[in-house]
Amino acid sequence: MGKEKKAFPLRLDPDIHRALEQWAADEFRSVNGHIEFLLREALSKAGRLKQPHKDEQQ
Repeated sequence: MGKEKKAFPLRLDPDIHRALEQWAADEFRSVNGHIEFLLREALSKAGRLKQPHKDEQQ
């Protein structure tokens, strides 16, 4: 099975949340899914996200 997700509260400025809602809708994602996508992308670009091994991707 997949990894269990870690839940935590996140406070956002209302203008940032509105912008994220629109951006997520444009990409056919939930706000939560889009935030995770953006964080994963930023972490990968910064070299701070461990890349899964090929046998772990299944």
